Amino acid sequence: MPTIEQRDLRHIWHPCAQMKDYEDLPPMVIDHAKGVWLYDVYGKAYLDIVSSWWANLLGHANDTINARITAQLGRLEHVIFANFSHRPAIALAERLAARVPEGLTKFHFNDNGSSAVEAALKMAFQYCQQTGRTQKTRFMCLSEGYHGETIGALSVGSMDLFAKIYQPMMMDNIHVEAPDCYRCPFGQTREHCDCACFCHAERAFKEHGRETAAMIVEPLLQGSAGMRIYPAAYLKKLRALCDAHDVLLIADEIATGFGRTGRLFATERAEITPDIMCVSKGLTGGYMPMSITIVKEKIYEAFYADWSEGRAFMHSHTYAGNPLGCAAALAVLDIIEEENILERAEETAAWLTGRMKDTFGAHPNVGEIRHIGLIHAVELVADRMEKRPFDSKRRLGYAIYRRALQHGLVLRPLGDVLYFNPPLNITREELDIAIKGMQEAMDEVLGA
Repeated sequence: MPTIEQRDLRHIWHPCAQMKDYEDLPPMVIDHAKGVWLYDVYGKAYLDIVSSWWANLLGHANDTINARITAQLGRLEHVIFANFSHRPAIALAERLAARVPEGLTKFHFNDNGSSAVEAALKMAFQYCQQTGRTQKTRFMCLSEGYHGETIGALSVGSMDLFAKIYQPMMMDNIHVEAPDCYRCPFGQTREHCDCACFCHAERAFKEHGRETAAMIVEPLLQGSAGMRIYPAAYLKKLRALCDAHDVLLIADEIATGFGRTGRLFATERAEITPDIMCVSKGLTGGYMPMSITIVKEKIYEAFYADWSEGRAFMHSHTYAGNPLGCAAALAVLDIIEEENILERAEETAAWLTGRMKDTFGAHPNVGEIRHIGLIHAVELVADRMEKRPFDSKRRLGYAIYRRALQHGLVLRPLGDVLYFNPPLNITREELDIAIKGMQEAMDEVLGA
């Protein structure tokens, strides 16, 4: 009789993995979950400190979200979103319109983060074509950026791990060297920075601004790059540079939105409004696959015309505007507002920063502890004085991840960067458990 893990591996091809690794570490088959805890089929508990790929904003099996989805399920589970609508989508658009950066007015529903980015790119391109900017056919992005894994989204990413092999399939875009505040080539620090590295963006815009339709960024936090955090001043300068060169600014808030950076949206920290903003993940609290591409009125107006003019945006997804997803998203917004989630998370974040520094700050292999909102990341290095990384072939982060699982902690690394991206309502007691599990795993792999 095959085990449940063997049954899984007989047919399932898991994402973002070398399946041969599963010979040594079979998949953990989860039976149920509650709050920050996952429970496998054998009853073992795991603290989900990464919110299941950053999506479970308020933990698993939240009673309020459960009730809202259940109630909606009895009324309407799905309806085609072309020529039809429903109350949850209308209510969600109205609620978000009051919370997104000022000037964003129209909401185009999709069903995942990559599709929201694809929609944003196509909107920007078509907008330029329909407003006399026909020379603007390319996109700019930051090095080490990540915006999804469909071909368009990969084309505006800069991580070889995901994109290198697909280069012949991808668009020819302009990649701008991103801020690297840990290894700043200008000798500045994140806290005392005049964004000298912005010279790379200025040079790129001077050379390519005329042919660029849009610049896409992860605002303030490059997640998959290793939770690389850069100053709000950089984003503010980028907004002004885009305006000067008639380039649209796309803010990919898929990972940073809904309180992850300590504000509802990361762009709030820079006090800017992008021309297009993409949201997903925390939007539904990790319950339902849903995303929204949100645009300024001027972009929407460039598509508004008689059908015969051929200006419509012909982009759709089967599950766009799904009522269950909208119900979940409305519940998330209610919880955030009624339970003062952002304020409580900010207090927890300040406490966590101190605990992380006390626990890991003196460790000889901890190069930097960086944080924004509740997100805290520890970058491991072979030499902290020289900031020299470990040999990637060692797969140190992965080794620590495996050890952490033995201690009941889901600590999925980004290379050799270990990070916490927990639900916003996690308790200090739960964070202490996570810190202890991470410390034990590090000591066992690196030596106490």
